[in-house]
Parts: sequence; C-alpha cells; structure tokens
Amino acid sequence: MAEASQAQWEPKIIGFLCNWCSYAGADLCGVSRYQYPTNVRAVRVMCSTRISPHLVLDILKAGADGVLLGGCHIGDCHYISGNYYTEKRVRLMKRLLEESGVEPERLRLEWVSASEGEKFSKIVTDFTEQVRKLGPSKVKKDEKLRSRVAAADDASETFRLKALVGRELNLVNKGNVYNNKLDPAELDRIIDSATEEEFERSLILELSMSKPRSVKELGEIMEVPTDKVLRHIVALRQKNMIAMEHPEGFTPTYKTIVIGGEQ
Repeated sequence: MAEASQAQWEPKIIGFLCNWCSYAGADLCGVSRYQYPTNVRAVRVMCSTRISPHLVLDILKAGADGVLLGGCHIGDCHYISGNYYTEKRVRLMKRLLEESGVEPERLRLEWVSASEGEKFSKIVTDFTEQVRKLGPSKVKKDEKLRSRVAAADDASETFRLKALVGRELNLVNKGNVYNNKLDPAELDRIIDSATEEEFERSLILELSMSKPRSVKELGEIMEVPTDKVLRHIVALRQKNMIAMEHPEGFTPTYKTIVIGGEQ
C-alpha cells in the first residue's frame, strides 16, 4: 500500500518566473507546444530579485516539495543587476537549507530568455524528476525539521545576512568606505560563517520559545558544543532577545523574549 501511495505521489513545485524573460520563455514553450510536467505552479514576478530568502524558506516550511526560480541571463536583466542579487541570495538560501537539514537540491535557479521555450521545457522536466527522486518533503511531518527550517527562515531575515548579501556587489566591485575591494572568495567565507552563526542563534530562539532550556540541553538538541551555545546565548542576551530564567538547582535556563507579550 505504501509503494502504491508513493507511486501516486506528484511533487508540488512553486515556480517564480521573471516577467521579461523566463515567463515569456514559458509562454513561448506553450505556444510552441513543447511538452513538460504540470507540477510547477508558475507565479509571474517583475524581477527574480523580488523573491526573498524568507519567501522561499516560508514556502518550503509550508510543505512545498521544491521551488524553481527563473530569471534573465546575467547581463540581460531588465533592472540591470537584479539577477546578480538573485544569484547571491540563492547561494544563501542553499546554505541555510543545508544548515536546516533540507536538501538544497529542492531549490533551483535557472536563466531562461524569452526565446528559450524549449530550454524552459527541459528545465521543468529535469527539475520535476530531480524533486521526484528526493521524495515528498518531510518538513510538515517532522517537528524537529520544521523547527530547523523555521530557524533558517528567521536567520534569513536578520540584518547581518541581509546587509552582507545586499552589499556584496559593491564590496566586490567598488570596495568599502576605504575603497578596499574584497576578494569574492573571502567574502563568501565571511557570509558562510555569518550564516552558520545566525542560523544557530535563530535555532536557540526557536527551541527556547516554548520552554526554558539549559545550555547543555540546547547543545544536545542542536548537536553543537556547549561552549559555542554559551557564546550565542551571551550575544543574544546583549541584544535582549533571550532571558535567564530562575535556575533549578545550579543550572540556569534561558527563554526567548517574545515582543508584544507572553508566548
């Protein structure tokens, strides 16, 4: 019965297509009668850069099996550099998916021009098969995984990650306030390190939302060394995002501060 159910399962994929290229390419695909699976629910947006990491992670958190982003080729963006930022955001999204435990292959970015109807057909077919091999998303049924994806979602909204990804183009091409250009590989390393830290801090807040937890308990759940958890706790307390509860015995516990009232 389980095998029959799996055979009947069809991936649910959300596709965001830019108005000027990818959506026009999808139109040409239809007019030209190229065949492709109907698993992708297409949403037209003015530019691929309008799709934030928060939106993609929220969609995957809601149970979508995959997300496809389509934009203009690099150098052909209607808004000059919009797709450059899309590319950098997708790298961040994949890194956050890795941290959360969701397969980054559930997210794909492709450049499709208005004249590439056949290419659009092949991309949708290939991505649908890729998601089919991964199987149904487990996010909605796995509470632990759902908490980690929620933490990844929250991390994507932090000022630190938004600033790093949003300033990347200028930092590489124009330099900082001292006119010093950053090496792209070094900037990627900085962003990766910041992504890991922000994810772990967001996960601490997510796990400590429902009940107070000790540093040891958080470390065991997160599979992170306790000294690292403690450093995160210190940073979060400095930002007034988490508070120490009355300790039971000699072990202090910490609970997330919810703005606007009690959780």
